[in-house]
Amino acid sequence: MRKGNILWPTDFSDTASHALRYAIEMANLYQVDIRIMNVVDQPIGDENFMALTITPEELAKTMEDAAASQMHKLLGQLNTNLKIETIIRRGDAVNEILEEANSGDIGMVVIASHGRSGLSHFLNTNVAEAVANKAKCPVLVVK
Repeated sequence: MRKGNILWPTDFSDTASHALRYAIEMANLYQVDIRIMNVVDQPIGDENFMALTITPEELAKTMEDAAASQMHKLLGQLNTNLKIETIIRRGDAVNEILEEANSGDIGMVVIASHGRSGLSHFLNTNVAEAVANKAKCPVLVVK
């Protein structure tokens, strides 16, 4: 772990922000950098329904711009000397996070778990659980 960067996937929630403190602590401990990642869902639209007044591509671009704005705001609030890289991707959160985590230069993933259980756990994809089970590097799940 001592050689790779820390990957901190975020959805900009309070729970994810809590995990950032752990990511910074681990990065300082191992003297590595942090890579902050946000994944924007790929909008799905069927032109036959005429439900969207903009194209799925335009919607995705708007979502990416909003994520970039939130990322910029987050970086302005950080008080650290660590080198921080940011990534915004479009697609399925689990697949995109795993692709980054398994890219070879990530030493650890620090990810928040929203702590869903019961029916909510069944109906919602548990991103943290999937990443922890499939990543090749260590994963710290923070709740």
